[in-house]
Amino acid sequence: MRVIGLISGTSVDGIDAALVEIEGSPHAPMVSFLAGTTYPYPDDLRSHILDLCAGGAIALAELAALDDAIAHTFAAAVQSLQAEQGLVAHMIGSHGQTVFHRPRAADQTSSSLAYSLQLGRGDLIAHLTGLTTVSNFRHADIAVGGEGAPMVPAVDVCLLSHPTRDRCIQNLGGIGNVAYLPAAPSEHSAHPRSRRILGWDTGPSNTLLDLAIQALTQGQQRYDADGAWAAQGTPCQALVKQWLQHPYFHQHPPKSTGRELFGAEFLAQCQHDAQPYGLTDADWLATLTEFTAASIADSYRRFLPQPPDEVLLCGGGSRNTYLCQRIAEYLSPAQVSNTDAAGVNADFKEAIAFAVLAYWRIQGYPGNLPAVTGAQQAVLLGDIYPSGAESRARISCDPALPMEQFGKA
Repeated sequence: MRVIGLISGTSVDGIDAALVEIEGSPHAPMVSFLAGTTYPYPDDLRSHILDLCAGGAIALAELAALDDAIAHTFAAAVQSLQAEQGLVAHMIGSHGQTVFHRPRAADQTSSSLAYSLQLGRGDLIAHLTGLTTVSNFRHADIAVGGEGAPMVPAVDVCLLSHPTRDRCIQNLGGIGNVAYLPAAPSEHSAHPRSRRILGWDTGPSNTLLDLAIQALTQGQQRYDADGAWAAQGTPCQALVKQWLQHPYFHQHPPKSTGRELFGAEFLAQCQHDAQPYGLTDADWLATLTEFTAASIADSYRRFLPQPPDEVLLCGGGSRNTYLCQRIAEYLSPAQVSNTDAAGVNADFKEAIAFAVLAYWRIQGYPGNLPAVTGAQQAVLLGDIYPSGAESRARISCDPALPMEQFGKA
């Protein structure tokens, strides 16, 4: 079965679309990556998303138009990828665009369910593409007391377990998250619910760095390519130590976070903290980079049963050479590389995961790991939206269409 996985992460860089072929039993799927593309948001749409993520006020009619606009852009990503490859998928798994995430309350009472909102409605994607679409993956996990995140570790177990080495799969998106995969010496022990798999959001990854770069360049740059600017500076270890005292880093998993905690407001506080130190721009970026690397290492020391033998990086931050070097220094003697080395594309691993999650939903196979999300039980993840008539695949997915409505709301 050919499945396209879709996700736009916390950085709102664009939509990652991965076309994969999936065969075999749900607990041991064989997944072949065929192609991937990152489809950019129109600038005005991206700005509206970021404004909403930052707490901007929005009317309900405007929110509906934004939901439609994101779905149109996701559908356009699907059609673009299919046209490039000359292949048609059988199904879509769409994570959507997270615009708000509220973890469970600390007391974890029955009335303290998490809340998570992803825009880019799956019914409209199915209608526009003519492909059955699975979306809203987080909600079923939340309904049984989970955080609704992270969702990917169950897939990591199937695709990235090693027979003799304990591995950590560290995603470096806007927010970082880890999956701890103890060695799986046999096919039975590779089953995701037969071992003590751990996972949680480690804290900020690219979000703070990207916000800082955009501020320093007045929006001319969105990120620090290869970490080249940060590599010219010297990190302020006193600030890193201070920021690691944030309560989130002391909170035990299961746990998740987002821009709501580690976004513009947190960065403003960091800038205030940095004023007495007289940092250059390069020092400032180096310190934020160091904070990401140190927070990952601190998280491993606190919550893993033992240090991993190997750490595989993925996500946009895995292409930041300086950040990867700092992570490797902190985690030595563990071997640090990226998931490319294990046969899973590091740029599109999250999109691949949502293709697998959609496959599991259709197969009736639970997609969450209660030990990771804190859910009371394993459940089926995602809402299924059947495809429309075959002619739907020929409907235009021009993302500018709903944005006209959005601009008038």
